[in-house]
Amino acid sequence: MAVLPSIEPSNDSCDDNGLQIRTGTLRTGVAHIITAVIGSGVLSLAWSVAQLGWIAGPLSMFCFAVVTYVSSFLLSDCYRYPDPVTGARHHSYMEAVKTYLGRKQTWICGLLQFVNLYGVGVAYVITTSTSMRAIQRSDCFHKEGHRAPCAYGDNFYMLLFGAIQIACSQIPDFHNMELLSILAAVMSFSYSSIGFGLGFAKVIGNGMVKGSISGVHTSTTPQKVWKVTQALGDIAFAYPYSIILIEIQVYSQPVFAVVERWCAEKFPNNGFVNSFYTLRFSLLPVVRINLLRLCFRTCYVLSTTGIAIAFPYFNQVLGVLGALNFWPLTIYFPVEMYFIQKKIQPWTRRWIVFQSFSFVCLIVTLVTLVGSVEGIISAKLG
Repeated sequence: MAVLPSIEPSNDSCDDNGLQIRTGTLRTGVAHIITAVIGSGVLSLAWSVAQLGWIAGPLSMFCFAVVTYVSSFLLSDCYRYPDPVTGARHHSYMEAVKTYLGRKQTWICGLLQFVNLYGVGVAYVITTSTSMRAIQRSDCFHKEGHRAPCAYGDNFYMLLFGAIQIACSQIPDFHNMELLSILAAVMSFSYSSIGFGLGFAKVIGNGMVKGSISGVHTSTTPQKVWKVTQALGDIAFAYPYSIILIEIQVYSQPVFAVVERWCAEKFPNNGFVNSFYTLRFSLLPVVRINLLRLCFRTCYVLSTTGIAIAFPYFNQVLGVLGALNFWPLTIYFPVEMYFIQKKIQPWTRRWIVFQSFSFVCLIVTLVTLVGSVEGIISAKLG
């Protein structure tokens, strides 16, 4: 027999500044860090190294790791203000930029950060469908043999993943669920270990390490240049830790928090924005919903799924995302904030070193962005 729900308005838990109260622990923080460091970007590293070759590939990974380490070091000094040890804490990347660099730079930072986080949502839809399709193909090869076509599309898996994410996006305090955080970290280790194991098994099966110093050969030099730039973009995407160093949350939660907090401040008396309702069903747990959260998060997931279906090009999408966030978010803002924190004057030795460091990274970003965009266009037209 159907049971009608009872609906009651209620208030969400917030602190005095209107921010959602976080109840995360050391374990959830560590788990989130592991998940961020061993993210979906590692899945493209094998392809990237294959394009670059056995010398340039590992060397590029090492260089990007060093850059990420330096960036994280600079950001850690900007976590508090004015004193890096005893000053007031910043709860988000944008908050730190606003304190050090002003409101105008904050808008630029926010736009870049949220475009990147939104793009990561698209990338994870593609990643999931690609992984599920690979499992299905592997099962087909075992049953039908390696000469079987075993061709499967991506759209069904993308739609399935999107439907699951619509439900998951409504879970309150999603980023504070300890079991989920630990599960995500375990999964990150698992698929990385599986990838390593499969590669190692392939080497044993071949009896030798294949590949070359120059990487995968292409029919023309321009094609090789585009592949190399895409590979660099993919490697840049695989080192995203500095972007979420200040606000450790797995990637869509910061977007949800900012939009919903802005709406709450802009429309403080609007029931659609601020009222929470309790749904009570017999034999089921109590469910609390907010209409803004329900509508916005659902539309957000639908849009990321739709874009992933339109552009299901894993390596190229990761390359664009890596190029977009690498210089401005990983290099420029941390360096500029560090200058202010340490009161570094222009044209001093340290200022010249960091500005040179920033300029080199800018050149790399521009090159990888052009190559990755070209890759998406070629894949779409092809």
